[in-house]
Amino acid sequence: MHISWDDAQIFLAVAEAGSFSEAARLLRQSQPTVSRRIAELEYRLGLSLFHRGRRGADLTDDGARLLPSAQQMARWATEFEHAVAAREQQVRGRVRLAAAPGVAYDFLVPFSANLRTRHPDLQLEILASVDYVDLTRGDADLALRSRPPQDPALVQLAELAVPVSVFATPAYAATLPARPTPADVGWICWAHPYRHMTPNPELEALIPDFAPAFASDSYLIQHRACLLGLGAMFLPKITHPLFPDPGLVELSLDLPPITGAVYLVCARSAEHIPRIRAVATALARELGRVQTL
Repeated sequence: MHISWDDAQIFLAVAEAGSFSEAARLLRQSQPTVSRRIAELEYRLGLSLFHRGRRGADLTDDGARLLPSAQQMARWATEFEHAVAAREQQVRGRVRLAAAPGVAYDFLVPFSANLRTRHPDLQLEILASVDYVDLTRGDADLALRSRPPQDPALVQLAELAVPVSVFATPAYAATLPARPTPADVGWICWAHPYRHMTPNPELEALIPDFAPAFASDSYLIQHRACLLGLGAMFLPKITHPLFPDPGLVELSLDLPPITGAVYLVCARSAEHIPRIRAVATALARELGRVQTL
C-alpha cells in the first residue's frame, strides 16, 4: 500500500489542529476537500483515524499509533527541502524567524529594517509567540529561545546571557516605600494560559496570597501596562543600539540575582542554506553588540 507524503500531511494537519476546518485553513484547502481526503485515506487503510464531533476531530487509537510516523515524515520532508535549498547560490527568499513577542517587537523589527539594506532580496517573516516552534519540521528556519537545544537535529549558532531585574516608571517607583519589599510592589505578570511561566511561580513562592496587579496572556500588553504606570515587571537589564529607551527605572528589591539567556537555534540540515546563513550571521553579530546595563 502506497501512502504519499501528501496523504500524511493532511492527516497530520487534522491531528495537530484538532479540526477539519482549521486544518483546511492551514493547508489552504477547502474543508470538504480535507474531509474527503481523510475519508479516502481511512477507506484505503481500513482504519478509523478520527472521532468526529461538534468540538472537532480527536484521534482514535489507530490514529494516535500512526501520528509519530507522520511527524517523522514531516521532518524527512523538511530535510529533503533543506538539501535542495542548500544548492542555492544567491541570498534571497523568505526566512522565518521565531521569537518571544518582546524580543520580536524590541529587537527583530529594527533588525529586519537594517537587514533589508544589506540583503534587499531577503524577506524576513517574524513568528512572535511564546509557544514552541518545531525547527526540524520547518515551522521556522531560525529561533531565538530561552533554552539551549537538546535535539541533536538542532544546532546552536549564538548565545547571550541576559541579566533580569525589576523595572517601573519613575512615577510608579515614587509611590513605593523607600526600601520596598516584593510584597509592596504591584506586579505585572502572566494570565491564563501562561500562569506557569516566570515570574508567576517565583512570585507565588515569595509572596503569601500573591495576586498580580495586572495580568495578560500577551507580553506586549504587560509591557504597555508597565509603561502606563500600572505596576512593575521583570525585564532584561540590557541595552543595544537597536533597542528603544523605554524610560523605565530599576527598582531596588531584595531579590536573588536572576539571569536568563537567549540562544540562536537552527535545524542542522538548514544551517548552510545561504539565505538562512546570512540572517543567522547578521543576528549573531547583533547579539554580540548587546551590553549589560
